[in-house]
Amino acid sequence: MKLRNLGILLVAALLTVSVSSCKNSGKKKERSKDKKEVSIFYPNWSEGIAFTYLSKAALEAHGFKVDLTNLAPGMIYGELSKKDSKGDVFLDAWLPNTHKDYWASYGDDLVKLGESFSEGTTGLVVPAYVTINSIEELNANKDKFDGEIIGIGAGAGIHANTLKAIDEYKLDFEQITSSGPAMVASLEKAIKKQEWVVVTGWKPHFKWTKNDLKYLEDPKGIYPQDACTIISRKGFAQDKPEAATFFKNFKLEEAQLYELMTAIKDNGEEAGATKWYKANKVLVDSWMK
Repeated sequence: MKLRNLGILLVAALLTVSVSSCKNSGKKKERSKDKKEVSIFYPNWSEGIAFTYLSKAALEAHGFKVDLTNLAPGMIYGELSKKDSKGDVFLDAWLPNTHKDYWASYGDDLVKLGESFSEGTTGLVVPAYVTINSIEELNANKDKFDGEIIGIGAGAGIHANTLKAIDEYKLDFEQITSSGPAMVASLEKAIKKQEWVVVTGWKPHFKWTKNDLKYLEDPKGIYPQDACTIISRKGFAQDKPEAATFFKNFKLEEAQLYELMTAIKDNGEEAGATKWYKANKVLVDSWMK
């Protein structure tokens, strides 16, 4: 009889532990949806880094916990579009043109919140001392450029548009796939030697503040103008309305963005963004309202 009672007590205890574990598991899952936690996806692009780290500095100053994940652009769109997405928002979607293929694939499951920068441009960029002014003049000067266009990652919209430009303009050039930092390094190395170089470039980007550059004219209109658009997973604004308000109001002018980029370049991502936030606290804090 004592053994039987002991068995009953053990079963009851196990059931209690099991129920308690289920409750704790539920609480843990609920905490991951805390209104004061925000997960931002961002690409390895200078303006995307600037938007992202400024957001982190500002939100953390208002009591948020901010998680950052660096991903290729295609993966960002794909992950954000999932119903169980671990991310919340992306501040550097080049829409409606440069990222139109990503939007066609995933846009039905995403939400546009606002624009972090409204005058994004892309194209082929050369130093100002290069004496040609149009993409149509590249072939005649192929040897001066070593037949190369220095590009960035294959997942970027500008990479696809440059392949299109090579086809449309019948360029006898090869696009060299690298990264944003590698592209800038190649550009600045050539400038130091006053050599001819052509890169895939865009505004906003800090390279325009450091170097005298120009876009090559694009008479066929391959490279469009876009807005750096802020997009989120579906349900984000309902789950985290305070953070969503911040992102809906987030917007920088070109001069402000270049100041922020310079601060980050000089001080590092966290320290530079925090320094710029503190110097522009009235503006940035107004986005919370």
